[in-house]
Amino acid sequence: MTTAALPPRTALFLPASNPRAIEKARGLGADMVILDLEDAVKAADKDAARDAAVVAVAQGFGTSLGAIRLNGFDTPEHAADVAAVAESQADYVVLPKAEDAEQVARLIETLGKPLLAMIETPSGVLAAAGIAALPGVAGLIAGTNDLAASLRLPPSSGREAMGVALQTVVLAARAGDAWAIDGVFNKLDDAAGLEAEAKAGRALGFDGKSLIHPNQIDGTTKAFGPTEAELAEAEALVAAATGGAERYRDRMIEAMHVDQARALLARFASG
Repeated sequence: MTTAALPPRTALFLPASNPRAIEKARGLGADMVILDLEDAVKAADKDAARDAAVVAVAQGFGTSLGAIRLNGFDTPEHAADVAAVAESQADYVVLPKAEDAEQVARLIETLGKPLLAMIETPSGVLAAAGIAALPGVAGLIAGTNDLAASLRLPPSSGREAMGVALQTVVLAARAGDAWAIDGVFNKLDDAAGLEAEAKAGRALGFDGKSLIHPNQIDGTTKAFGPTEAELAEAEALVAAATGGAERYRDRMIEAMHVDQARALLARFASG
């Protein structure tokens, strides 16, 4: 099983029923490829998609992590998905509509693999801290489309209408020492809008963003990477620090700030 010390900046969802997209994904350079058995797959194709996902993760995705998203607890396909994915070579498992920590804990025990829990409902948001704290939960993914619908937000609402929910997902992830992955951007031909939303997500504390199209990878990777100014500042701060609380340029710094700068530089070095 592949392991990753750093969270994915880009997590690309692909229908497990689309062999052409799966093959193409091996050369795209996303940090994580998530083969979807849930929303992106027609009911008639569920069994074939499950088999295809197991084969695909066995073949691997090069330097990209491979994950499989299950059908949810309340679906007829869930049990078969769990049985197949537990025996697969998937690096991670993605669970939609996570809402109950005890239920998630039992699933993790059955799967024996690290899990990314999607927070897509008000109940999920309220339970996020307990879910993120579970051993075996690698991260939380904000399912913003379903969350907006379950919050009954009007179509004209912007992301700020979900601000409390999104911040709660980040808080829960940080309290549980888990990754926080932002939701998808639905407009496929709006590079500027994607970059703006990705930068806003990073500013909110998210580690990366889930994607629905390959053309979103480069812009999102850039948005979640450090700027040249941030890198220069981090390098200078680390070089100047001598330990303890001290003056650095026009402000006071301490060990926490040095650790943050080192973490930023390590992330950049990872590519």
